[in-house]
Amino acid sequence: MQIRLESPRQPDVVQLIDDLDAFQKPLYPPESHHGIDLNALDQPHVLFAVARSEQGVALGCGAMVLGADCGEVKRMYVRPEARGQGLARALLALVETAAIARGCTRFALETGPLQPEALGLYARMGYEESGPFGDYAPDVHSVFMPKEVQVAA
Repeated sequence: MQIRLESPRQPDVVQLIDDLDAFQKPLYPPESHHGIDLNALDQPHVLFAVARSEQGVALGCGAMVLGADCGEVKRMYVRPEARGQGLARALLALVETAAIARGCTRFALETGPLQPEALGLYARMGYEESGPFGDYAPDVHSVFMPKEVQVAA
């Protein structure tokens, strides 16, 4: 397995994002979808990671959008056949580490209550449920989870 920061503008990565949308869109009403598009992912303030098999097949992705007060986790997805191998944890750890290297010490994310595996992963990675952050409004279809990072001096 190889996980590294890459461009989201690759056909196999675009397919991952499309697969994520196909998975999530039936779960929640349109007004509760907060994914970002390819143009937003392909910006200098976005860290985008891809997990690949030894053969170079894209198996998962995840992003961290670096904002003024925190980094927001976006577009986390692992293909069903690759789940259970720690890829999501490794993707999240990579974008967190890269964000910390850029001076980010607070992370946050929005996910849905119908995704228990995602909620479990984020809780194991130190994210805790809280109220909305940034421009988000309260929504019964959203779970908001921030994480403060302790950086050694």
